[in-house]
Amino acid sequence: MAKHQIPGMAIVAACFVVVVVLLSSLACEARHVRSRFVVQGRVFCDTCRAGFETPATTYLAGAKVRIECRARSTGIQTYNAEGSTDERGVYRIPVTGEHEHEICESVLVSSPHSGCAVALKGRERARVHLTRNNGIASETRFANSLGFEKDTPLPACGELLKQYEEYQI
Repeated sequence: MAKHQIPGMAIVAACFVVVVVLLSSLACEARHVRSRFVVQGRVFCDTCRAGFETPATTYLAGAKVRIECRARSTGIQTYNAEGSTDERGVYRIPVTGEHEHEICESVLVSSPHSGCAVALKGRERARVHLTRNNGIASETRFANSLGFEKDTPLPACGELLKQYEEYQI
């Protein structure tokens, strides 16, 4: 009968392994529940109607931006948070939760300037990855700049945009 008994140390070692695995999985889950990110980006006014940032670009204080996450499979919105830009046109919006299986974007909501209030096509939203499962150690996630288009370009823009024509591809 003694031949078939598992030695006491083996039982202790097996219990230890089970406890370590359970604790590490619980710690991993707790980390995902408490995940907090900050999405940071800028909002600009395309003063030359160039479609991109130029030296004449101004950054908008008081622009409203929203972070939206949607389920990949259904497209149903699962999360949103809103914020505003500071005097340098920078927004920092806190986001809670792990969004690994969602599509998240920074989206323009409104401009504080009536003469620069039309969202620039292709610059009205920017994708952000809000998961810890991607190798990024920082809690800050940087979004591409978002932009509005000025109703009429500044007078100096013609000369400014000529600089871009000098470069041939």
